Amino acid sequence: MQSFFDLEVWKKSRELKKKVSILVRIFPPEEKYRLTDQIIRSSRSVTANIAEGYGKYTYKETKMFCIHARGSLYETLNHLIDAFDEEYISKEQLVNFKSEIEECTKLLNGYISYLKKKMDEKPPNS
Repeated sequence: MQSFFDLEVWKKSRELKKKVSILVRIFPPEEKYRLTDQIIRSSRSVTANIAEGYGKYTYKETKMFCIHARGSLYETLNHLIDAFDEEYISKEQLVNFKSEIEECTKLLNGYISYLKKKMDEKPPNS
C-alpha cells in the first residue's frame, strides 16, 4: 500500500462522510451549532483517525487510532439516531446509514485484526 487513501476502510468511510455532509443540509438552522456540527465532526473523525494512525510509526499506535475511528463511527450512528428521534430523517435513511456504518465497522475491525496479527509476529532473525 502506498498511502492511507489506498485502504478500503478509509475509502468506504470517506463515502459515509460525504453522505453525512449532504444529509445535514436538510437539518433546521437552529441545529447548525448543535447536532449538525457534532455529526459532521464525528464522521470526519473516522477518516482523520485512520489517516493519522496510518502515519504512525508502530502497529500499536496505528491500532489505537483505528480504535478511536471505530468509536467515531458509533458516535456518528448515535447522532443519526438523534436526528431520527427529532424527525429530521426517516426510518429508511437511518436504516441505510446504519448499514453503511456497520460495513465500515467490519472493514475497520478487519484492519484492526490485521494490525494485531502484525504486532504478534516475531521480528525476523529473532
